[in-house]
Amino acid sequence: MNPIADERRVRVALGLGGSVVIGAGRLDLPDLIATLDAIERTGSVQGLADALGLSYRTAWARLQAFEAALGQPLVRKVRGHGSALTEAGRALADALSEARRSLDGALDREARALEHRLTRLVSGEAAPLRVVGSHDPLLVEAVAERTGCELSVLGSSEAARRLLAGQADLAGFHCGLLAPEAAGPPFATLRAGEGLVLRPVFEREQGLILAPGNPLGIQGVADLASGQVRYVNRQKGSGTRLWFDRLLDAAAIPPTAVRGYGIEEFTHQAVAAVIACGEADAGLGARAAAERLGLDFVPVGWEVYYLAASRSLGADILDDLAADLTARAGRTAGYRLPGAASTG
Repeated sequence: MNPIADERRVRVALGLGGSVVIGAGRLDLPDLIATLDAIERTGSVQGLADALGLSYRTAWARLQAFEAALGQPLVRKVRGHGSALTEAGRALADALSEARRSLDGALDREARALEHRLTRLVSGEAAPLRVVGSHDPLLVEAVAERTGCELSVLGSSEAARRLLAGQADLAGFHCGLLAPEAAGPPFATLRAGEGLVLRPVFEREQGLILAPGNPLGIQGVADLASGQVRYVNRQKGSGTRLWFDRLLDAAAIPPTAVRGYGIEEFTHQAVAAVIACGEADAGLGARAAAERLGLDFVPVGWEVYYLAASRSLGADILDDLAADLTARAGRTAGYRLPGAASTG
């Protein structure tokens, strides 16, 4: 690593700030949160003073000022056990904690986006871009060819959660035949109202990957419950696994009726490889993975693959990768451009 570049590395931390105004009084939120946290953690006003580096008198005065402004006692003496939050204090602490939890992800996303912008301003170079996503060969290829871009292959659910938690810059995911807003959490949260941008980058065909020649004559999901078919599944939380579970539910097939339901692989290629070497007979996956290994394929449907990012990251970063993926899809079997079915 370049030591000069490391010395100039930009790090951003954002936190809950602001104030609460009650009548003519104004309470500083960080001070209020720190006070309630310290009382709860240490169980005494002296512990509050020590935790915040204050004198006992100053800590007590701060606590009294908060109670006067709120018109509620926040701390009560517990005989033999120091001090504890009152019911009102507990309710206030819970409300502030909930606000902090709900904002933490958004603040962390904004911090990552600000780091990218400031890094370019300070050094003239782009900050490393962290991409998380459900496995897709085109995404793997596109990221591998980019300098300063790293990919973690995860299930769609985990990729979405990491983006929402501010642990990634871009997330790739899919929801089978469902739109994100209809797929439930965490996908339904990936919407513009959360300060995010979604790009449908391509559509890909999914179906049952089968041994060459389809020796068992499998025609659809219903055939997987015969007890003769050895199935290989995707991992929990992957978009493909969620889709397969919905297919089973629609066909009224319990997972226990599918031989091998608990056997999991983490990529489409891995599923295809298990079938190609004869260790399984079927698995749900992308047509592209089946064709690469000369396997049979029974289509189930086309799905949209999305990229999502914080709006503050900058449209050029998202648009550049999205355009690259769309171009690759246009020249790859088993893929088509987003919206092609409705325009064709």
